[in-house]
Amino acid sequence: MSNQSNALKAEVLEHASSREEWWSLPRTLYSEPSVYEAELEAIWRSGWLFVGHSCEVLAPGDFFTYEVGPDSLIFVRGDEGTLRGFHNVCRHRGTRLCREASGSVTELQCPYHGWTYRRDGVLSACKGMGGNVTPGETQLQSVHVEELGGLVFASLADSPPEFAPAAELIAPQLAPQGLERAKVAKAVTYDVPVNWKLIWENNRECYHCNQNHPQYILANFDHYNSDDTSEELHAALQAAQLRHDQALRSAGIEVSHGETGMALFPDPETGRWYSADRTTLVEGYLTESMDGALVSTLMGAYTEPDVGTLRVRTMPNCWMHASCDHAVSTSFAPIDKDHTRIIVRWLVAGDAVEGEDYELEKVMPFWELTSVQDWELCREVQRGVLSSGYRPGPLSRTKEYCLNAFLSWYCGALKDWAGESK
Repeated sequence: MSNQSNALKAEVLEHASSREEWWSLPRTLYSEPSVYEAELEAIWRSGWLFVGHSCEVLAPGDFFTYEVGPDSLIFVRGDEGTLRGFHNVCRHRGTRLCREASGSVTELQCPYHGWTYRRDGVLSACKGMGGNVTPGETQLQSVHVEELGGLVFASLADSPPEFAPAAELIAPQLAPQGLERAKVAKAVTYDVPVNWKLIWENNRECYHCNQNHPQYILANFDHYNSDDTSEELHAALQAAQLRHDQALRSAGIEVSHGETGMALFPDPETGRWYSADRTTLVEGYLTESMDGALVSTLMGAYTEPDVGTLRVRTMPNCWMHASCDHAVSTSFAPIDKDHTRIIVRWLVAGDAVEGEDYELEKVMPFWELTSVQDWELCREVQRGVLSSGYRPGPLSRTKEYCLNAFLSWYCGALKDWAGESK
């Protein structure tokens, strides 16, 4: 290991170790380029990333691209049905192969010099090279890919963490949603001028919800916590959960988070990067829509609408809320230290017809409003944490326990990576 690498790890270890439990992050963890460089290695290139949905690449040749920091990836459905992932980089002189976000290809051809690759990544043509190129040595650089209940994950690591435990937990929860048979009704990309951690910090607490998400709090119980849950509210939650349990029993599924407040995630002790639970909606809400009324046909195996919401979260870049009639996934990745690209996708049943079974004007507003409200809040936090007047602040133990867990998980990941320098 070079002295330069050791110096970087020692610097990052010092920054990560300076954070106190139940306090927000020190300014250096948002502002230092060395920290961002370390995050790419310790977090974004070491674990599993949610990159898209299986239904976006159903037919042979279908592809989509994914960007994380300086890395561009492409995911292509092969002729035999296998989904493969590659670095979106020509093996000749490094040109990006695909500039489009998605589409369909018979082959992958570099727009610079015409080097051509099959859909399995093997070089098939390189006119002008005089026969001094060996296809097997110049095939596209691959990345690990896993499909799970209609979700696509990829890892840039040479030896990624075992994926099976995540599949064992999430697959049964996802099964009735039928995401592998869904379609993306709409996707919106947001380029937000904030450090990526602020997106998670905002998501991991609902302390801000009463003041900033008027539509969200009408449908959900998680903005209440142990310090403000009354007996009346607790009775309403129990009644709603009983209704859901009765509706779900015939389908063999159940509410798995039946309390006020957010389900704890992530778990910094075990390092577990995935979670899934089904939560109860407020009386009168069958789905997460503006008025609680259905906005599309039932998805997957659901035969009754009163099934609450399925919530799936995977570190470091995804959360999803799935109701009986539609699902909304939010994924993101850093563009650089101070910018994050976020993609919000609205999914409905694959056979649902726009204008007949659903209208985007009814499907989108609940999460479109919530998302935009959050991005604006994050912009203001970004301005604050980079200020010379910023100092770490104390966290609420009743309302920000998930935020504390995220910050502990994050600092732990950096320390584990930097600890190699010892």
